[in-house]
Amino acid sequence: MKTTCSLMAILAGTTFMATGALAQELNALVWCDHTDDALIKPFEEKFGVTVNLKEYEGTGAALSLIEQSQPGDWDVLVIDGIDVPRAVSAGILAPLPTESLPYDTLFPELVMAENHVIDGQTYAISEKFGYNTISFNSSAVAADALADMTALWGAAPGSLAVYDYYLPVMGLVAMGLGLNTADLGMDDLPAIEAALMKLKDNASSVGEVVASQTAIATGEVDILVGGGEWVTAGLVSEIPELDWIIPDQGAVRWSQSIGVFADSSQPDLAVEFVKHVLSPEGQAALATSSCYWAMPANAAAGDVMTAEQKRALRWDDQAAYLAKAQLYPAPDADLDAAMQDVWTRFLAR
Repeated sequence: MKTTCSLMAILAGTTFMATGALAQELNALVWCDHTDDALIKPFEEKFGVTVNLKEYEGTGAALSLIEQSQPGDWDVLVIDGIDVPRAVSAGILAPLPTESLPYDTLFPELVMAENHVIDGQTYAISEKFGYNTISFNSSAVAADALADMTALWGAAPGSLAVYDYYLPVMGLVAMGLGLNTADLGMDDLPAIEAALMKLKDNASSVGEVVASQTAIATGEVDILVGGGEWVTAGLVSEIPELDWIIPDQGAVRWSQSIGVFADSSQPDLAVEFVKHVLSPEGQAALATSSCYWAMPANAAAGDVMTAEQKRALRWDDQAAYLAKAQLYPAPDADLDAAMQDVWTRFLAR
């Protein structure tokens, strides 16, 4: 679905007029949290443009859309942080002007130079992050019962659902087994699969984002494996018993990044959009999107967020959480295929 916000005005006094390019539209391939007017309209009003948004889920879907597009069709890309090198190797992203981006107030762990910097050039910047961990209903399950992650594939303390995305859930299970997500290999898969199958025996459902949120919000299940603040933070004001925990073994940290297409027809305007999203006001709107809440990458957003919003996101606990978290597994092609085979068997069980 493409969301088009109709607002056309003549650009005056901007660098775009100086170059003779009257930029009236910007096309962005994004995750669902970028579609709120609170994030998009201030940019449209400032630059007198229409921002056309195309929502997608999963890097594979984005790459498929890009392959079907013509050069210049897209200007801005939101992508999973670990997949930035993949996009760069495919020639999709252009270098960013790092001197105009807020690295001085970025959470240090979110710089992710190993993913964003290739051959000395920076191609993307983190914009939002959070954790795939354990969400639960505190009226049905005590937090202490979830402190040891292995309980989920043992005598589970309540009914549970599993988020249907193989990388974070398999990474989470691997951490429960004492493995590092960055070092996973073929030899680790049998133990991970055995734990996954026990987890599936305890699960009443496996679902994507909306189904997962619905299952725990409606009381269908007590526990969501692979959940986190992205599930509960935006709902806690209405359902205060919803909570989330990072077990003793830690959690998988996800982060999303934003960059500019190498063949963008509006590269300067696209950079301005990146700067807007990374501004404190843009970050606050992105962090509290109606689609899902999560931590802004720019800590300066805290200056414009409410105490209630920061409390729901566990703002003051981030240093401890980041220390316990590991990134998504980043398998090579062979390991990725093998992991997907394991997940297929998990779903079919």
